[in-house]
Amino acid sequence: MHLYHGLLRIGLAMIQVDFHAQSALFLANSTFYQRLRAAARAHDSLLCVGLDPDPALLPAEFAGRDVADWLPAFVHGIVDATHDLVCCYKPNIAFFEAFGLPGQVALRSVLKAMPSDVPVLIDAKRGDIGSTSTAYARALFDELGADAVTVSPYLGGDALEPFFAYADRGVFVLCKTSNPGSGELQDMPLADGEPLYLHVARRAQTWDQHGTLGLVVGATYPSEVAEVRRVAPGVPFLLPGVGSQAGDLEGAVRAAVDDNAEGALVNASRSVAYASKGADWQVAARAEAERLKKAINAARRQPATAER
Repeated sequence: MHLYHGLLRIGLAMIQVDFHAQSALFLANSTFYQRLRAAARAHDSLLCVGLDPDPALLPAEFAGRDVADWLPAFVHGIVDATHDLVCCYKPNIAFFEAFGLPGQVALRSVLKAMPSDVPVLIDAKRGDIGSTSTAYARALFDELGADAVTVSPYLGGDALEPFFAYADRGVFVLCKTSNPGSGELQDMPLADGEPLYLHVARRAQTWDQHGTLGLVVGATYPSEVAEVRRVAPGVPFLLPGVGSQAGDLEGAVRAAVDDNAEGALVNASRSVAYASKGADWQVAARAEAERLKKAINAARRQPATAER
């Protein structure tokens, strides 16, 4: 009997090792969207948590601590509290760059410690002439190891070619952003009467070399989300604006998801990371992430509207 149990334990251990080895091999040889889909299904979640370290909003326990100490500790704490509830993390690079070298070191520490089964989308909004964009792409993909990035389409398709050249990474093009002033340019009608953001959605699909395109469409504009989905039916969406920006979660999610109730990353940053300034900040962050995950799942699993 002891021999039987011993062999059983060895057999189970070998199966576990083989499973982890296969998982590691999949992650190493998969595309961003394959990794994203795997995380979304494993965690039953379309929630993307933004990581925007802001000293003005930190929990009280970090007051007075050096940036090199509190920044990675705080971000690691948010990731530890939420990693099984999300499909993606979205560090905004500006919040790390603002602290100079300590911020850059902290960003690398955060990225290195990320759970291997959750992809990372760096919010950088890059876009420039070809040689500069090549440097941006190398910095984000090769140096930092980002699984995906956000980019600006304002300079046109040639400026984004260096990003789309990476067949295993995601490239999210700004389309209809969540901020109040987005309509100043993005809603401008073209000669055919179509707003500029819809033209961007159509044009960006012609830039996509390897099926790596995503579009950034704000949850604060659910009607526009539906319009973009009609012209880009197979393109994943990043939906910022849920949480502190008070976007229409239900309306935006229902408009954004594809026929499989997938195809969207619903981002929340401050509402999760700064859910509490007290000693319970990790507990509060997890509770808010759980609330959002449930709300997103309820919205995406509702029957499709007649409009869709």
